[in-house]
Amino acid sequence: MSELKMIVGLGNPGPQYSRNRHNIGFQCLELLAQKQGIALDRMQQRALTGSGFITQGGARQKVLLVKPLTYMNASGEAVAPLARFFRIDPGSILVIHDDLDLAAGKLRLRPNGSSGGQNGVRSIIDHLGSQEFARARVGIGRPPGRMQPADYVLQNFSADEEAIFTPLRARVVEAVLCWLFEGIEVAMNRFNG
Repeated sequence: MSELKMIVGLGNPGPQYSRNRHNIGFQCLELLAQKQGIALDRMQQRALTGSGFITQGGARQKVLLVKPLTYMNASGEAVAPLARFFRIDPGSILVIHDDLDLAAGKLRLRPNGSSGGQNGVRSIIDHLGSQEFARARVGIGRPPGRMQPADYVLQNFSADEEAIFTPLRARVVEAVLCWLFEGIEVAMNRFNG
């Protein structure tokens, strides 16, 4: 394998947001970086990036890990310029993000499609001019009662939720590796439970 693949985690920059539900994309990307020994330490195009190789079973894949620092709703302003600069085709991009419409703790991979109401994904589609990138949708569930979705996504995970989301973050990392080395179809079959 040779061509560079981009893995993007969505979230909001700043310590006050780091444990929020909305930042599950950042959290999963940070775990992937940590497990693979890739430092997220370069500022490029309004994003924190890290590059390196991930190896699995004799195969080796060069990756660019990306944390847009634009705030969620403007994620495309960082992702699209990086994709253009590194000549990365949308089909070689995977975006990890939270999803209100999936039950808490569920993981769904998709090869492409609409934003599904996720503003960070919408921004990436708008700026890339394409929907043809893979997604790892991480379910955070709907807000309780009459709570506004905007307030809900900016809350930290509760201790009870962490019991679900700690193993889920590790599962997302496994799914990303599967996508990298075996492709989206295999990853969907294995992880869309």
